Amino acid sequence: MVSRVILILGDQLSSEMSSLKEGDKARDLVVMAEVAAETDYVAHHPKKIALIFAAMRHFAEELRAAGWQVAYTKLDDEDNTQSLLGEARRRAQGHGADEIVMTEAGEWRLRLEAEESAIPVRQLPDTRFIATEQEFADWAEGRKALRMEYFYREMRRKTGLLMDGDAPSGGQWNFDHDNRKPASDDLFRIKPLTFKPDEITRKVLDLVEAKFGENFGELRPFSYAVTRKDAECAQQHFLDHHLQDFGTYQDAMLSNDRVLHHSLLSAYLNIGLLDPLELCRAVEQRYRDGKVPINSAEGFIRQILGWREYVRGLYFLKGPDYPHQNKLNHQRGLPALYWGAETRMNCLSHAVAQTREDAYAHHIQRLMVTGNFALLAGVNPKEVHEWYLAVYIDAFEWVEAPNTVGMSQFADGGVIASKPYISSGNYIHKMSDYCGDCAYAVTKKTGEGACPFNLLYWHFLDRHRERFKGNPRMGQMYRTWDRMDEDKRQTIRKEAAAFLDRLSNGETV
Repeated sequence: MVSRVILILGDQLSSEMSSLKEGDKARDLVVMAEVAAETDYVAHHPKKIALIFAAMRHFAEELRAAGWQVAYTKLDDEDNTQSLLGEARRRAQGHGADEIVMTEAGEWRLRLEAEESAIPVRQLPDTRFIATEQEFADWAEGRKALRMEYFYREMRRKTGLLMDGDAPSGGQWNFDHDNRKPASDDLFRIKPLTFKPDEITRKVLDLVEAKFGENFGELRPFSYAVTRKDAECAQQHFLDHHLQDFGTYQDAMLSNDRVLHHSLLSAYLNIGLLDPLELCRAVEQRYRDGKVPINSAEGFIRQILGWREYVRGLYFLKGPDYPHQNKLNHQRGLPALYWGAETRMNCLSHAVAQTREDAYAHHIQRLMVTGNFALLAGVNPKEVHEWYLAVYIDAFEWVEAPNTVGMSQFADGGVIASKPYISSGNYIHKMSDYCGDCAYAVTKKTGEGACPFNLLYWHFLDRHRERFKGNPRMGQMYRTWDRMDEDKRQTIRKEAAAFLDRLSNGETV
């Protein structure tokens, strides 16, 4: 006799989940399910679907080995209801259970669905995170601006990470000014760790290929870790070989090196294969042992303890409507180049090709290439949000929506960012080698062959002048615009508008 059903989601693959901690191996049934409702709400990258399904199947085997009763539904099982709560209800009814227990989902749509279930669903807090949702709400209450930096400092104090008593290690909270150096090609740079698919994963790959072969993205080769053991190996590889230079080159982009010193651990953190606090403590220990510089240790810890915790807190604080914000009223459709259509812009071509092949691009490629272009071009942020959610292997709405809607597209009107993250071609030129092989000239501001980022940068500022002219961080930009002679301003407006027309008409740009 089963007393309760414990529903485990595809991003909850940890034995430390609150639902499992409360469970009883002798009386409870763990339910896991691959369902169309989760594969189809956006057209996910095949690698993303494969990672989650393969990791789920391996985790189910780990739970069985640990003594749990597990009912696992595969995507193509005949009785599959094709929804997570549907499968939990079906299993509960079949075993006479009168309650469903689950750790709270990381997306509003699933939390709301659980609240409306015919069989009572008890949702427990997700204790994998360092800050509770209530802690974040308490911190946010009464603040005029919810800036990550100040929340991050509270997390440092709470955990003691990189703290020397009451003071931050190294004498300052943030070493970001040391983390903006461009990189050069290095044939001896150690590559990320890769993993050969086992029989379980190979069967998942065949399923995903059959069901989702038309989705944007290349499924094979597939070399991601799908077990906790392999994810921990990937973590150790990063600590040993890449953490030291992570900070210095974290904003750099190279055509022939897609990863540089990035960790590639975010997907493993987000589905539960790695523990964020354990990882942060391991990074801190490397600094304490004198093996890595403070700028790399602090820069990495800030991404997890700062941004990761902050965006989750903000997502749940702002409610289900947050991903649909559009404060700048941008309405242009997402250009076809984001789905692989030809473009002469080398930086975008590289970022999209890498995304298609690897389901991965690092944060500067997302923010200052694909995100920057979408914002400058006035693309509807809902379409940008859905694209990021679909194509990246580490994307779940709690982490993706604030980063896209708020930080990247400024669609929340400045909740996250104090000004839009926009730049001309000069930033991309400074931080990458993309511009050297581009059909456009990054030094050219107008005329035939001028870099589109240069035109669109000033066009954005001009059309949004009323909103941003009083922003103290943007005053210099408008003073520079105002010093241009009127003929030059008119040329920029005309050429930018013509470029955007070609973009909307589906022409190659």
